[in-house]
Amino acid sequence: MTEKQLTFNAKTHALDNNDNFSPDGRFLCYDTRYMVFNTNLANSKSVEKVSLETGEETVLWQPESVSGENAAPGVAAVSYHPTENKVVFIHGPQLEEVEDRGYYDIRNRNGALVSADGKGEFSIADLRDVATDRPTIPGAQRGGTHRHEYSKNGERIGFTYDDFLQQDYDRTIGYMEANENAPEGFGHYFAVLLKPAKKGKSKPGEIEKAYGDSWVDSLGSKRAFIGKVRATNGIDYETSLFIAEIPASTEITSANSGDANTYPEPPKGISIKRLTHSTSDEGIVRGSYSGKRIAYLSKDEKGVLQVFVIAVDGSDKANDPDKRPIQVTNYSSDAGNVRWHPSDKWLFSISDGKVYASYVGGSTDFGKSILLTPDDLIREALVVSPDGKILAYNIDIPDTTESRIIDGKQSNTFKQIFIFELRDALIP
Repeated sequence: MTEKQLTFNAKTHALDNNDNFSPDGRFLCYDTRYMVFNTNLANSKSVEKVSLETGEETVLWQPESVSGENAAPGVAAVSYHPTENKVVFIHGPQLEEVEDRGYYDIRNRNGALVSADGKGEFSIADLRDVATDRPTIPGAQRGGTHRHEYSKNGERIGFTYDDFLQQDYDRTIGYMEANENAPEGFGHYFAVLLKPAKKGKSKPGEIEKAYGDSWVDSLGSKRAFIGKVRATNGIDYETSLFIAEIPASTEITSANSGDANTYPEPPKGISIKRLTHSTSDEGIVRGSYSGKRIAYLSKDEKGVLQVFVIAVDGSDKANDPDKRPIQVTNYSSDAGNVRWHPSDKWLFSISDGKVYASYVGGSTDFGKSILLTPDDLIREALVVSPDGKILAYNIDIPDTTESRIIDGKQSNTFKQIFIFELRDALIP
């Protein structure tokens, strides 16, 4: 097992803990945030890919832009399609739209698609419609989608969502899919998966914010997430694990897109199930490749974030112990960046900048963690190749000749991509 640096150019190569490997495992996609003016994604200028074999970098999309405190378009947080040679990513207003739409903002962005062959075949996935004099166009969003993720069969794109017309509501989650009834000129139909309670107005058990979401199964019928939920005392909040289920009979066109005074409603048949009643679940949750288990982060008795797993149909209130959450790791510092190995027998995570592999394949040796990267470099944004033989992550590396000013400070460190070759080391 060996670690090596893949990128060397003096610029950001941000993986952002997305689905960065190409379907064939030969490329990694990334964005170039933190290179101009500040760390706001509004000033991220391009999405690109790098070859694992040669280290050659290719720009996939770099639109005309304007930089500064107010900037546009902002392109970032890129992920590959699971089977096709294209990527999906955040895209704010194009320059010709700024006069009408304003600059990049979390409530002013779309999902964009571009071919990953370098030819720049580009389209916007979701229509944004913020008209106030009529109902929102069916299938359109009215704010900003973010952290776009394909289901493993490529049929659906999940995302977080922030509404522009109804800003009394916090972030929620949603999905889009190709549909013949999509808004004219666009290929995808948008819907929220959850209508949250208004900020500060929730009742006990109601969700005010949904985030940290990811697909659980390959069909895109289950999306797990972290919910900020009102505690039973009606005062405090808890952050717990939930799952949104989309029955096969669900028609996305049954969603209500709302209007200036009405928040969007999910399609008919969507159900939300609470899996934990924790006060401290965190991070981006991850479904196993089989779709039977969910990995997530939560604090242990010492207040340290650890990796936990739970059955998709489980609950921390279940009578069956096999359905309750199980703690996997016992780190002395917070865990992060949890990812599954395709075998479903191992979980990868980062603690104190180091990458570990933890066994979850059976009761014998369950939770045994192997330190893969023992030095003191700080790793982040961990991703796993489709065949499970290569890990990739970011490390901030100083450059001896180049620097730039970010947030008013001179910096010569750049996010570089490193890869770690597991080969078949973890297959029992």
